Amino acid sequence: MPLFGIFQIPSFMDIITDLAMFITPLWIAVIVGVVVGWAWKPKWAFHPKDALLKFRSPRPPNPQNDTAFTYSATSSSAREKDASGSPVVTEDDLLHLWKLVEEKDGGRAWIQMMDRSTPTMTYQAWRRDPESGPPQYRSRTVFEDASPELVRDFFWDDEFRLKWDDMLIHASTIQECVLTGTMMVHWVRKFPFFCSDREYIIGRRIWDAGRIYYCVTKGVPCPSMPRHNKPKRVDLFYSSWCIRAVKSRKDDQLTSCEVLLFHHEDMGIPWEIAKLGVRQGMWGAVKKFDPGLRTYEKQRVSGTPLSPCARAAKINTKVTMDYVRSLENTTSDLLETENQDSSDKPGGRNIPKLLIVGGAIALACTLDQGLLTKAVIFGVARRFAKMGGRRL
Repeated sequence: MPLFGIFQIPSFMDIITDLAMFITPLWIAVIVGVVVGWAWKPKWAFHPKDALLKFRSPRPPNPQNDTAFTYSATSSSAREKDASGSPVVTEDDLLHLWKLVEEKDGGRAWIQMMDRSTPTMTYQAWRRDPESGPPQYRSRTVFEDASPELVRDFFWDDEFRLKWDDMLIHASTIQECVLTGTMMVHWVRKFPFFCSDREYIIGRRIWDAGRIYYCVTKGVPCPSMPRHNKPKRVDLFYSSWCIRAVKSRKDDQLTSCEVLLFHHEDMGIPWEIAKLGVRQGMWGAVKKFDPGLRTYEKQRVSGTPLSPCARAAKINTKVTMDYVRSLENTTSDLLETENQDSSDKPGGRNIPKLLIVGGAIALACTLDQGLLTKAVIFGVARRFAKMGGRRL
């Protein structure tokens, strides 16, 4: 018998049948493994940060920590939390804003897009496009003859914002913490005629680092506020700023106030169109800041009662700059511990590979389906072994 007679060449349908016969059990095993693994997933695995916090070293004492919260809206002693059970605004948000201010966030370089000024205000704006996500904006506004506290209250006061910000058509408070000043608010903003209005559920909080105010506002989930077709809800929203005193361009004294704003959101429209709209309408919106601030200052001087939001703006978490920097060190130590834990277990990556290859050998040796079929089994096993080595 000729040599090639030993290797019978199967038909195309035989190959398809054999592939289906042996690949199907493998996929069934994978699916069963995923389902069983997810069912046995520990509670902390749903929130990886909670698991990593178990390794976090103690932080320096903070006179106003996050151990007790009381909602004025609900009169309860529960912590302010979002739908996932996590605090609305945390020190991680403070650290992120601080990194943005200090240009330590590791993002791309900022490209300047505007530089305008009036006799009492200077404004500069930058933009950058991250690898994924909507465009991000950074701006620097300097108000002459204004204190950080006045500017802080001005931007926090939703009741007064309705008078000068014509894009904001509704603002209400959902929850408020009387100890930390943390708030959850509901906004509806007016968009151009070709877009429906947009709805925002915003969590916000202020930290005071020696008259340097870190004001965090971001989108948060809220199951008590059901979604509607209109207005469309914006989930990805970040708009936070740092407010501090700076030297005046007139007399070189610390009588001016600087606002560094960092903003991005996914409004549900193409990002290129959104960038064009922001660029065209930016100065028209920004130039309303200064007249609004001066009117607000006059009302405060005249003794107009503070709105609830303005009162909440005065409830800040006191921290020091050393404490804020210590958060960065703690995060670095945490990441280093995580990397060490993953690198100390090289054998764990080889176990799935050995099981897959070993199972394939046993399967191939117990079945009499020709060399081609066995070769297919080994090929599939090698592919799964490579996938397991990369992902585990």
